[in-house]
Amino acid sequence: MLPDFSDETRDRHLAAARACFPGPDYYTVLNWIHEIRRPATYIDIGVRSGGSLSIARPPTVCVGIDPNPAIAHPLPPATTLYRMTSDRFFRESSPETVLGTSAFELALIDGLHLFEQALRDFIHLERWAGRGSLILIHDCLPLDDVTSARERTTQFYSGDTWKVVAALSQYRQDLKIATVPTAPTGLCMVANLDPKSNLLADRVEEITARFADMGWSEYCGHPEYSAPKIKNGRGAIREWLDQLPDAEGGRP
Repeated sequence: MLPDFSDETRDRHLAAARACFPGPDYYTVLNWIHEIRRPATYIDIGVRSGGSLSIARPPTVCVGIDPNPAIAHPLPPATTLYRMTSDRFFRESSPETVLGTSAFELALIDGLHLFEQALRDFIHLERWAGRGSLILIHDCLPLDDVTSARERTTQFYSGDTWKVVAALSQYRQDLKIATVPTAPTGLCMVANLDPKSNLLADRVEEITARFADMGWSEYCGHPEYSAPKIKNGRGAIREWLDQLPDAEGGRP
């Protein structure tokens, strides 16, 4: 298929996403999560313009990771921006040195939109997790085969990040997972993290081989690859979050 980065095609995809996932958009849902959890620490992988990072509110200690950010939003005052890949960041850093504590409370994966990279980001983050830590995964609900492909050919694009949720649903049933069907491409919440688990890291090649070539049509034919969905509303999200334990050892 020839690339089509036209505004007309983008607008058509956006309209389709709003029809598939009605209600408040992704930034609104992310804002609700910050309001409800009031995280002391927040890691944002894939800062880009800073839209998601700007939602954090003082006194949250924020870490933004992006090799080529183009900041267009005011960032929270306690923010440190790391202009590097997430792989390098986790290789060279520790939670104590960048957060001043042993674990993060909230993190967002929204970086390079490729399954294997998002999976590595999850593995790295889980090693930094504590009791009550929460990982958010953007782009977890693919819209169609074109916009959810590995190769980008349109402005509207989720990549195949959504395969991470499919992998977690199959390999890590100990996790607590819920997906909010919010436009444009969903937001997944993952809790009950285990920093001592090596299952994903030990089987990363097997997991990658199993899911890397899976397309949208195959995904649609396997409902077991999807995480349970909850209503796209503040009350439903708060009810889910209130079931999580409070953070322990995650405060600076």
